[in-house]
Amino acid sequence: MKTTSSLVKLIIFALVTIVTFGTLAATIANVSFGDRFTYRAVFKDVTGLATGQDVRIAGVRVGEISTIGIDKDRTSAVVDFSVDRASVLTRGTVATIKYRNLIGERYLALSQGPGPATALRDGDTFARDHTQSALDLTVLFNGFKPLFAALAPKDVNELSGEIISVLQGEGGNINSLLAHTASLTSTLADRDQLIGRTITNLNAVLGTVDAHDKALGDLLDQLQRFVSGLAGDRVAIGSSLTNINNVAGQTADLLTSGRPAIKQDVANLGSLVTLLNKPSNTAIFERFLSTSPGKLTTLTRTATYGSWFNFYLCRLNGRVVLPTGATTSPSYAVSSARCS
Repeated sequence: MKTTSSLVKLIIFALVTIVTFGTLAATIANVSFGDRFTYRAVFKDVTGLATGQDVRIAGVRVGEISTIGIDKDRTSAVVDFSVDRASVLTRGTVATIKYRNLIGERYLALSQGPGPATALRDGDTFARDHTQSALDLTVLFNGFKPLFAALAPKDVNELSGEIISVLQGEGGNINSLLAHTASLTSTLADRDQLIGRTITNLNAVLGTVDAHDKALGDLLDQLQRFVSGLAGDRVAIGSSLTNINNVAGQTADLLTSGRPAIKQDVANLGSLVTLLNKPSNTAIFERFLSTSPGKLTTLTRTATYGSWFNFYLCRLNGRVVLPTGATTSPSYAVSSARCS
């Protein structure tokens, strides 16, 4: 008995869950299980419309499109659709193909237009005078293409949606569309001034370039020859870079080994400058500098015969003190031409 009672409770719970889930799914999918009437509508153009798309009245889904075809004379499109029996259509009902979103999805909208209020019967047809094809967004947006180029993608989407809504008769207020259009024209005006200044500056630049056309041509020719010369000497340039690297390394080694001597020379130069800066030594140094050129000229002429110097004794004067205390002054003179 206990097992039977648990099984019955489980079955009841499963049935309630299935019914609830099915009801929820039907509500979300907007599926109707009631009887439906089937109608036919004749359109001039049904581009983008597909089977299974919604049929709506005042934005509420009341049916779906069954089939789409072409009439016998191949001048019009024929759309078969079904509508819930509870939704009464009259002789004045107008079928309009509208855009559901900007990616091209469409739906069939039914609205009450002028005409008698006589209810339609199952299988009746909407003639061409009671149907309206979808707005051709391609033609519309091609006209707005220069304007859309100045807007951000988000603004383009908002403006496009409002344009479609207004032109399809769903816009309750056109002020928003006008506000976007005003903002758009202001943005274009600002861009127009910027483009004008850019073109003016570009004209000035091109005028300057045109005035120096010959110099610019010569510069480009020289640059071309320079680049060609570099390309022709690329092997030599590469080798020289390698040699420069070697020279830099050797110079670094030379400076490393000669740095102590250079340091000592710099220190000695400091001592020499200090010594020469004394007033007593300045006159001697200046006299040395003034007489050095003549002496160097004489020494250079004397040493031109070889790596030695020739000296001649032309005159000798002296004073000799003898052991007895007497002094004598010997003298010697040569009258040769070299001593004159």
